[in-house]
This record gives sequence, structure tokens and C-alpha cells, in this order.
Amino acid sequence: MTTKNDDVPARRLVHTRRIVCTGYARNDGLFDIEANMLDTKTHDSDLLFKHVQAGQPIHSMTLVVTIDRDLVIQRVEARTEVGPTPYCHEINAAYEGLKGVTIGPGFNREIKRRLGGAQGCTHLSELLGPLATTAIQTLMGLQRKAAPARDPSATRGHPMINTCHAWRQDGEVVAVTRGLRARENHTSAPADGRCEVDSLSDASR
Repeated sequence: MTTKNDDVPARRLVHTRRIVCTGYARNDGLFDIEANMLDTKTHDSDLLFKHVQAGQPIHSMTLVVTIDRDLVIQRVEARTEVGPTPYCHEINAAYEGLKGVTIGPGFNREIKRRLGGAQGCTHLSELLGPLATTAIQTLMGLQRKAAPARDPSATRGHPMINTCHAWRQDGEVVAVTRGLRARENHTSAPADGRCEVDSLSDASR
């Protein structure tokens, strides 16, 4: 049954949250992954500590995470450019404690352990989710290194395994990845049995 336009409720914009994530390759071989959150409203807001005019930011927060090619965090910078209280920025330094953590399975659990509740900022921690997937997308297809030819069934090193339903260990995507690796090993391995393979396979795109 077709719905008439007259039956669609009218609506008006009240709040906008913009999250933008970008990945940068550095000339020292590392990668900067940056995530920014910007919250605005279409009306004036009287907060506990200040008055915010319509269109002005209520939250403006940025995380810059530097990673290596193995998705190991080397450095974290958290910035609270605008927050609803004068105390929000005091927790920024806590995010430096993520140095040494690997982005991959268990990453969200580690965030909660280190930065959950009063140990962190709700909004900065929320940024770590899309930042992590941006990190993987940034490296996707870029990283190639010499490595011994592997058993096509060996997929433990791929950061996407068991991170979602599509990438489950016994699913079709992993099966395709194994097939691609088998063909790579068969067609490009030199006499000594070594070949170049993608540690982050293009099949995940």
C-alpha cells in the first residue's frame, strides 16, 4: 500500500552529531588516524556551566592515534576543544595509556577496562570505535612485506577474523581469503619457497 505524503509526520532538525575519521601515512613509516566529534543544536542551550548559542559546538573533541603496520598503538593525543564543563579536558591524558595496545579482536574490551566510567570520557571513548575501523581501512592493501609462504588455512594474523558475522572464522569471506592466499602462494612463490603477501588482504574490501 502506498503511503501518501500527507501521512508522513513533519519533522525539524534539533541536534547534529558529526564524526569524521581520516587516516594519514607518515614519512617515517607510521600512520596517524584522526577522529573528530562535533555536536551542535539548532536552538540555544542552557547548560550547567554555560550558555551555548544555536549552531555553536557543545562538543568538539579530537583523537589522534599513531599506529605501526601491525596496528599497534604508538602514541595517542586526545583534545577537548569544546566541552560542556570546564573539567572535561582533565581526562585527556588518560588516553595515552592506550600506547602498546593492538587494534583488533578484544580492542573494545580493553578500552572499557582502561577507560571505562570515571577513568575516561564517554565521547572520546566513543570515537575509538570508528577510529579503529578507520585504522584497518587505512592500512588495507597498503601493507606488503616479505614473509614465508603460509598454509592457506592459516588466517590467524588477519585483524578482521571474528570481528563480525561476515568475517567469522568458518564463514565465506575467510574461505575466499584462504583461496586467494593459496593462489598467491602457488603462482608467486620463488624457488626458495618465499613470497610477498598482503598481511591485510585486499579481499576484505
